[in-house]
Amino acid sequence: MNGIVVVGAGQAGFQLGASLREGVYGGPVTLVGEEPGLPYGRPPLSKAYMLGKTDAAGLALRPEAYFAEHRLTVRATERAVAIDRAARRLHLASGEALPYDHLVLATGARNRPLPVPGADLPGVHQLRTLAEAEALKAALAEARSVAVVGAGFIGLEFAAVCAQTGLPVTVIEGLERPLARSVSPGMAGLIEASHRRAGTRFLFGSAVSALVGDDRVRAVALSDGREVEADLVLVGIGVLPNHDLAASAGLRIENGIAADAMLATEDPAISAVGDCASFPSPHAEGARVRIESVQNAVDGARCVAARLTGRPAAFTAVPWFWSDQGPLKLQIAGLCQPHDRAVRRGDPAAGGVSVFCYRGERLAGVESLNRPADHMIARRLIQAGRSPTPDEAADPGFDLKALALG
Repeated sequence: MNGIVVVGAGQAGFQLGASLREGVYGGPVTLVGEEPGLPYGRPPLSKAYMLGKTDAAGLALRPEAYFAEHRLTVRATERAVAIDRAARRLHLASGEALPYDHLVLATGARNRPLPVPGADLPGVHQLRTLAEAEALKAALAEARSVAVVGAGFIGLEFAAVCAQTGLPVTVIEGLERPLARSVSPGMAGLIEASHRRAGTRFLFGSAVSALVGDDRVRAVALSDGREVEADLVLVGIGVLPNHDLAASAGLRIENGIAADAMLATEDPAISAVGDCASFPSPHAEGARVRIESVQNAVDGARCVAARLTGRPAAFTAVPWFWSDQGPLKLQIAGLCQPHDRAVRRGDPAAGGVSVFCYRGERLAGVESLNRPADHMIARRLIQAGRSPTPDEAADPGFDLKALALG
């Protein structure tokens, strides 16, 4: 038995191995990862790790003894370079070839580069890996002023860290509001206001033309001629799925590695899961989606492991997301974008608010700011396919929990 080989030792790859053992799979399981060390969690990198509230050891998904006990082999600092589908062999950069009975591609995503002059200057950072977080944290300790390019989740989380440490920070965004592709305009406005109160400066509708400096970055040049002084720049303009290995093996690519409703590719011996994979989702009316979240990685890995251990079922888990930004805890249940109607529940002045987003009469998703109970109820509602009417959602006296529990 050649067993199961997983390309990627991140959240999805680790969860797949753990779930295979929980499903009483007894064959070899090998995780091939390019980074050193054991699998670790990425979400704290932009928050708790930056603030010194956790260290590298605290990021570990499991201690070393767990991998030995569960017979999970981690091949760290190894890069997969080719798949021989006919022979069922994975070729590594070292020259070794690993035979497999089933191959799972959990290759994740990489930072989208900023395509302007000066993007490679010292002092310009991105944030996805522990190594990048270590470099950014060291630079933060010496910085006098910070610019963040991109008002997405990573950019806003890091901006909140800067504000908490008393550093002046400017967030530069090409669109007209923060999180423009992720949350409703109303929620974006609340988040922006909170960051501004903390001292963060925003420049919206601003395109970056260059990063300026000699031996290191000193400013961000904008297309309208302005310059934003900064001796530390974080670029957070999204990610690109790592699908090159799959593409070179002839697998279909469609906004990532194309998988079916059970996360299987067109090759019956290959599956795809996590940030690198796209699949048809019932929460998007059957449209193909690619979801970048810990929940998607974990639940998708469980779905694949169940299929590989004789319990096949479609991947129908409700997508959910979270982002901690200083005093804000943003939680999203479902796929809110696009939506054609949004109603509020709660009062931000009283500490929290939720935005219920609808497509037609159907509840598509709920954005909750410092209202964790709403978030948990929303996940139950969406999983059960129950939709309060917009008027019911906005009515503080309507019992959403009773509706969710049926």
